[in-house]
Amino acid sequence: MTTTSATANRLLSADHLIRATGPFAILAGLIFAGIQPIHPPDFVSSVTTTPWAVIISLKFAMCLFFIVGTAGLYFRQMSRAGWLGLTAFILFALSWWLQTGYVFAELFLLPPLAPVSPEFVDSLLGIVNQHPGRLDIGAMGAVYGVLSVLYLAGGILLGIATVRAGVLPKVPSIVLALAALLTPAAALLPHEFQRYAAIPMGLAFVWLGFALWFPRKSIASPSRARTAVAAA
Repeated sequence: MTTTSATANRLLSADHLIRATGPFAILAGLIFAGIQPIHPPDFVSSVTTTPWAVIISLKFAMCLFFIVGTAGLYFRQMSRAGWLGLTAFILFALSWWLQTGYVFAELFLLPPLAPVSPEFVDSLLGIVNQHPGRLDIGAMGAVYGVLSVLYLAGGILLGIATVRAGVLPKVPSIVLALAALLTPAAALLPHEFQRYAAIPMGLAFVWLGFALWFPRKSIASPSRARTAVAAA
Protein backbone atom coordinates (compact mmCIF):
# COMPACT_ATOMS: atom_id res chain seq x y z
CA MET A 1 0.00 0.00 0.00
CA THR A 2 2.84 2.39 0.83
CA THR A 3 4.47 1.92 -2.58
CA THR A 4 1.14 2.31 -4.36
CA SER A 5 0.36 5.46 -2.40
CA ALA A 6 3.79 6.96 -3.10
CA THR A 7 3.44 6.24 -6.82
CA ALA A 8 -0.01 7.81 -6.90
CA ASN A 9 1.27 10.91 -5.09
CA ARG A 10 4.12 11.32 -7.57
CA LEU A 11 1.76 11.02 -10.53
CA LEU A 12 -0.67 13.49 -9.00
CA SER A 13 2.18 15.92 -8.40
CA ALA A 14 3.24 15.59 -12.05
CA ASP A 15 -0.35 16.23 -13.13
CA HIS A 16 -0.51 19.34 -10.95
CA LEU A 17 2.74 20.62 -12.44
CA ILE A 18 1.37 20.14 -15.96
CA ARG A 19 -1.84 21.95 -15.00
CA ALA A 20 0.26 24.79 -13.58
CA THR A 21 1.67 25.46 -17.06
CA GLY A 22 -1.83 26.36 -18.27
CA PRO A 23 -1.76 29.96 -17.00
CA PHE A 24 1.64 30.46 -18.67
CA ALA A 25 0.21 29.34 -22.02
CA ILE A 26 -2.81 31.62 -21.52
CA LEU A 27 -0.62 34.62 -20.69
CA ALA A 28 1.67 33.89 -23.65
CA GLY A 29 -1.29 33.80 -26.00
CA LEU A 30 -2.94 36.90 -24.55
CA ILE A 31 0.26 38.95 -24.82
CA PHE A 32 1.06 37.62 -28.32
CA ALA A 33 -2.40 38.48 -29.62
CA GLY A 34 -2.90 41.63 -27.58
CA ILE A 35 0.28 43.54 -28.40
CA GLN A 36 0.00 43.21 -32.19
CA PRO A 37 -2.43 46.12 -32.80
CA ILE A 38 -0.55 48.44 -30.41
CA HIS A 39 3.09 47.48 -31.05
CA PRO A 40 5.21 50.60 -31.70
CA PRO A 41 6.75 50.84 -35.18
CA ASP A 42 10.09 49.02 -35.45
CA PHE A 43 12.12 52.14 -36.16
CA VAL A 44 14.84 54.06 -34.31
CA SER A 45 12.44 56.78 -33.20
CA SER A 46 10.39 54.24 -31.21
CA VAL A 47 13.04 52.50 -29.12
CA THR A 48 13.46 55.26 -26.55
CA THR A 49 9.73 55.74 -25.92
CA THR A 50 7.66 54.51 -22.99
CA PRO A 51 5.31 52.41 -25.17
CA TRP A 52 8.37 50.57 -26.53
CA ALA A 53 9.64 49.83 -23.01
CA VAL A 54 6.24 48.52 -21.90
CA ILE A 55 5.49 46.38 -24.97
CA ILE A 56 8.99 44.91 -25.25
CA SER A 57 8.97 44.09 -21.52
CA LEU A 58 5.75 42.15 -22.10
CA LYS A 59 7.36 40.39 -25.07
CA PHE A 60 10.35 39.43 -22.94
CA ALA A 61 8.07 37.77 -20.37
CA MET A 62 5.99 36.26 -23.20
CA CYS A 63 8.98 34.32 -24.57
CA LEU A 64 9.40 32.56 -21.23
CA PHE A 65 5.66 31.93 -20.98
CA PHE A 66 5.64 30.33 -24.45
CA ILE A 67 8.48 27.97 -23.51
CA VAL A 68 6.76 26.89 -20.29
CA GLY A 69 3.36 26.59 -22.00
CA THR A 70 4.80 24.54 -24.87
CA ALA A 71 6.44 22.19 -22.37
CA GLY A 72 3.06 21.74 -20.68
CA LEU A 73 1.38 20.93 -23.99
CA TYR A 74 3.99 18.29 -24.71
CA PHE A 75 4.00 16.62 -21.30
CA ARG A 76 0.18 16.54 -21.15
CA GLN A 77 0.10 14.35 -24.26
CA MET A 78 3.61 12.88 -24.18
CA SER A 79 2.63 9.21 -24.24
CA ARG A 80 0.34 9.71 -27.25
CA ALA A 81 2.24 12.36 -29.19
CA GLY A 82 5.30 10.15 -29.81
CA TRP A 83 8.36 11.36 -31.71
CA LEU A 84 6.32 13.86 -33.70
CA GLY A 85 5.25 15.57 -30.49
CA LEU A 86 8.79 15.59 -29.11
CA THR A 87 10.16 17.05 -32.34
CA ALA A 88 7.45 19.71 -32.38
CA PHE A 89 8.15 20.65 -28.76
CA ILE A 90 11.90 20.98 -29.38
CA LEU A 91 11.52 23.06 -32.55
CA PHE A 92 8.82 25.40 -31.23
CA ALA A 93 10.50 25.90 -27.84
CA LEU A 94 13.83 26.58 -29.58
CA SER A 95 12.21 29.30 -31.70
CA TRP A 96 11.10 31.13 -28.56
CA TRP A 97 14.44 30.57 -26.85
CA LEU A 98 16.18 32.26 -29.78
CA GLN A 99 13.51 34.99 -29.85
CA THR A 100 14.39 35.80 -26.25
CA GLY A 101 17.84 36.97 -27.33
CA TYR A 102 16.43 39.40 -29.87
CA VAL A 103 13.85 40.74 -27.44
CA PHE A 104 16.59 41.17 -24.82
CA ALA A 105 18.51 43.32 -27.31
CA GLU A 106 15.39 45.34 -28.13
CA LEU A 107 14.69 45.95 -24.45
CA PHE A 108 18.12 46.54 -22.93
CA LEU A 109 20.56 47.34 -25.76
CA LEU A 110 18.75 49.37 -28.40
CA PRO A 111 17.45 52.25 -26.20
CA PRO A 112 20.91 53.34 -24.95
CA LEU A 113 22.45 52.72 -28.39
CA ALA A 114 19.85 54.76 -30.30
CA PRO A 115 21.32 58.22 -29.48
CA VAL A 116 24.94 57.22 -30.13
CA SER A 117 24.62 54.67 -32.96
CA PRO A 118 21.27 55.08 -34.69
CA GLU A 119 22.59 53.37 -37.84
CA PHE A 120 23.30 50.16 -35.92
CA VAL A 121 19.85 50.23 -34.32
CA ASP A 122 18.28 50.88 -37.72
CA SER A 123 20.22 47.95 -39.22
CA LEU A 124 19.17 45.60 -36.43
CA LEU A 125 15.53 46.59 -36.69
CA GLY A 126 15.82 46.12 -40.44
CA ILE A 127 15.63 42.37 -39.80
CA VAL A 128 11.91 42.69 -39.14
CA ASN A 129 10.75 46.01 -40.61
CA GLN A 130 11.65 45.23 -44.24
CA HIS A 131 13.98 48.25 -44.43
CA PRO A 132 17.52 46.79 -44.31
CA GLY A 133 20.09 49.11 -42.75
CA ARG A 134 23.55 49.91 -44.04
CA LEU A 135 25.65 48.37 -41.26
CA ASP A 136 26.79 44.77 -41.02
CA ILE A 137 25.11 43.08 -38.04
CA GLY A 138 26.94 39.80 -38.45
CA ALA A 139 25.03 36.56 -38.15
CA MET A 140 21.99 38.08 -36.46
CA GLY A 141 19.99 38.21 -39.67
CA ALA A 142 20.79 34.60 -40.55
CA VAL A 143 19.95 33.39 -37.04
CA TYR A 144 16.65 35.24 -37.23
CA GLY A 145 15.94 33.31 -40.40
CA VAL A 146 16.61 30.05 -38.53
CA LEU A 147 14.29 31.25 -35.77
CA SER A 148 11.53 31.82 -38.33
CA VAL A 149 11.94 28.32 -39.77
CA LEU A 150 11.81 26.79 -36.28
CA TYR A 151 8.63 28.74 -35.51
CA LEU A 152 7.06 27.66 -38.79
CA ALA A 153 7.98 23.97 -38.56
CA GLY A 154 7.46 23.73 -34.81
CA GLY A 155 4.04 25.36 -34.90
CA ILE A 156 2.80 23.17 -37.75
CA LEU A 157 4.10 19.95 -36.17
CA LEU A 158 2.82 20.89 -32.72
CA GLY A 159 -0.66 21.44 -34.09
CA ILE A 160 -0.60 18.17 -36.05
CA ALA A 161 0.81 16.16 -33.13
CA THR A 162 -1.83 17.57 -30.79
CA VAL A 163 -4.66 16.70 -33.17
CA ARG A 164 -3.31 13.17 -33.60
CA ALA A 165 -2.83 12.64 -29.84
CA GLY A 166 -6.49 13.49 -29.16
CA VAL A 167 -5.81 14.63 -25.61
CA LEU A 168 -6.34 18.39 -26.06
CA PRO A 169 -9.05 20.19 -28.09
CA LYS A 170 -8.69 19.81 -31.85
CA VAL A 171 -9.97 23.21 -33.00
CA PRO A 172 -7.23 25.35 -31.39
CA SER A 173 -4.66 22.73 -32.42
CA ILE A 174 -5.73 23.11 -36.06
CA VAL A 175 -5.70 26.91 -35.73
CA LEU A 176 -2.17 26.72 -34.29
CA ALA A 177 -0.91 24.67 -37.24
CA LEU A 178 -2.68 26.88 -39.81
CA ALA A 179 -1.40 30.08 -38.17
CA ALA A 180 2.16 28.80 -38.41
CA LEU A 181 1.61 27.58 -41.97
CA LEU A 182 0.37 31.02 -43.08
CA THR A 183 3.41 32.81 -41.63
CA PRO A 184 5.37 32.82 -44.92
CA ALA A 185 2.34 34.28 -46.72
CA ALA A 186 2.07 37.01 -44.07
CA ALA A 187 5.69 37.95 -44.80
CA LEU A 188 4.53 39.19 -48.21
CA LEU A 189 2.33 41.82 -46.57
CA PRO A 190 3.52 45.26 -45.43
CA HIS A 191 5.16 44.99 -42.01
CA GLU A 192 2.39 46.88 -40.23
CA PHE A 193 -0.09 44.20 -41.34
CA GLN A 194 2.17 41.19 -40.73
CA ARG A 195 1.63 41.44 -36.98
CA TYR A 196 -2.05 40.65 -37.25
CA ALA A 197 -1.16 37.17 -38.54
CA ALA A 198 0.10 36.39 -35.01
CA ILE A 199 -3.33 36.90 -33.43
CA PRO A 200 -4.76 33.44 -34.38
CA MET A 201 -1.65 31.77 -32.91
CA GLY A 202 -2.10 33.72 -29.69
CA LEU A 203 -5.79 32.86 -29.40
CA ALA A 204 -5.04 29.17 -30.06
CA PHE A 205 -2.55 29.18 -27.19
CA VAL A 206 -5.10 30.81 -24.88
CA TRP A 207 -7.59 28.04 -25.66
CA LEU A 208 -5.00 25.31 -25.21
CA GLY A 209 -3.83 26.93 -22.00
CA PHE A 210 -7.32 26.67 -20.52
CA ALA A 211 -7.39 23.01 -21.65
CA LEU A 212 -4.15 22.44 -19.76
CA TRP A 213 -5.38 24.23 -16.67
CA PHE A 214 -8.81 22.57 -16.64
CA PRO A 215 -8.38 19.21 -18.42
CA ARG A 216 -11.49 17.48 -19.69
CA LYS A 217 -12.52 14.62 -17.42
CA SER A 218 -13.75 12.61 -20.40
CA ILE A 219 -10.21 12.38 -21.77
CA ALA A 220 -7.86 11.39 -19.01
CA SER A 221 -4.27 12.46 -19.34
CA PRO A 222 -1.60 9.76 -19.28
CA SER A 223 -0.64 10.70 -15.72
CA ARG A 224 -4.26 10.53 -14.56
CA ALA A 225 -4.69 7.14 -16.20
CA ARG A 226 -1.62 5.74 -14.48
CA THR A 227 -2.80 7.21 -11.18
CA ALA A 228 -6.10 5.37 -11.49
CA VAL A 229 -4.27 2.08 -12.17
CA ALA A 230 -1.92 2.60 -9.26
CA ALA A 231 -4.77 3.43 -6.91
CA ALA A 232 -6.62 0.27 -7.93
